[in-house]
Amino acid sequence: MSDHSGSIVSKVWNYAHVLKNAGVGYGDYVEQITYLLFLKLADEMTELGFDNPIPDAFQWSELSSKSGDPLENHYRHTLETLGKEPGLVGIIFRKAQNKISNPSDLQRVIKMIADEDWSGMDVDIKGAIYEGLLEKTASSSDKGAGQYFTPRPLIRAIVDVMGPEPGQAIGDPACGTGGFLLAAHDYISQHNKLSKPEMKHLKTEALRGTDIVPGVVSLCAMNLYLHGIGSTKDANDPPVDRADALAQPSGKKFDMILANPPFGKKGGYTIVGDDGKITTEKQEYERDEFWATTSNKQLNFLQHIVSELKIGGTAAVVLPDNVLFEGGAGETIRRELLKRCNVHTLLRLPTGLFYAQGVKANVLFFDRKEASEQPWTKALWIYDLRTNQHFTLKTSPLANKDLEDFKSVYQSGKFAKRKETDRFKKFTYAEIVARDKANLDIFWLKDESLEDTENLPAPAILAAEIVDSLESALEEFRAVEEALAETPEE
Repeated sequence: MSDHSGSIVSKVWNYAHVLKNAGVGYGDYVEQITYLLFLKLADEMTELGFDNPIPDAFQWSELSSKSGDPLENHYRHTLETLGKEPGLVGIIFRKAQNKISNPSDLQRVIKMIADEDWSGMDVDIKGAIYEGLLEKTASSSDKGAGQYFTPRPLIRAIVDVMGPEPGQAIGDPACGTGGFLLAAHDYISQHNKLSKPEMKHLKTEALRGTDIVPGVVSLCAMNLYLHGIGSTKDANDPPVDRADALAQPSGKKFDMILANPPFGKKGGYTIVGDDGKITTEKQEYERDEFWATTSNKQLNFLQHIVSELKIGGTAAVVLPDNVLFEGGAGETIRRELLKRCNVHTLLRLPTGLFYAQGVKANVLFFDRKEASEQPWTKALWIYDLRTNQHFTLKTSPLANKDLEDFKSVYQSGKFAKRKETDRFKKFTYAEIVARDKANLDIFWLKDESLEDTENLPAPAILAAEIVDSLESALEEFRAVEEALAETPEE
């Protein structure tokens, strides 16, 4: 991030602390910045000769000229109206509500945005400012604020080894704030001299995301828009959509899918009967193209991603450990995946990377293949970035340099040249399917902290790892409990 964009982030974020004391949470604040910034940008673009997608009565000039209660009333009415508009405008303002109830606070935020010439900034600067705000929101104390935010060094490393190309259709069915889509956009822009048709395709057709949370979809749409992706003119095919991606096929096929599906409990919903009795129904997705029916969200996302790929398409998916070893539907899905796709790489991630505590995660890389009697997976290469690695979100965060070795040994497009190292090992298809339940939860390095008590990590890191381990153990116990509950009594 440049000094200029960094200073604006600081300026905007400093005021977030003031509003926090007035009862406006960080996440709510960034949502309000999203709405106001879009109105201001639309106004500035009009001055440059472009059409304003906002109806006349609700444009920036109308809002910024008001104060006191009339300002608050007009802003609330503006949000309600724009949420009903088609296309990108409707996506950004869908279910928007004013969370800054004090008119004087609202007026100060409006003035802060009015003081900057946003349309005069380079697209990269505007995008960096907004990304900076999203990252600060994710790392704030708001509970759950970071569940939609994947660490950017990890995203960049994944995209670097995947190597997206001009003309490809790239999707993310759990797009959050758009980190993977933006990284793919930047990679293609920086590694190719694009023709005008290729640039137009990249900006308007190449990238498609879906998320189920309306507020997150708004943040993603704005994030993409500030990076020059998407158009207010095309109301029929916006780059991001709010939907339950697992409910049905998207109707599109992708050359590449990059995703970090949400971690958490299995899908379900609560029903209150006429007698007041509360029962829980598990939410399962029965789709013809799925190999198994399960309420495990991550297993369902894995099946969905395979079904959305073109033949020859590639995927990189962040998945929790339970996907690697869970029995029942988990075993069925793993065995089918190994047979029908070339599952070639598994990156074991360290703890301390995600804002949701207790997450032990991995990145699974695979290619979809045509039907065959022989299994497509010949060997799975596993890179262990977890054993003897210690990261925390604030004091020792993951950095680009921590993934350089993985990127080097990955050998994009040259898998035949791969060589084993201490952290990078090859396991044949026969070895994997011979394991109990085709378990992919494989480690071989010794944990030095168990042997070397003289050189333990700092107390804060140890405490964070203990919390992570306990949270992870609880999640695994819950999975066992749910699996037992699903087993019919004899």
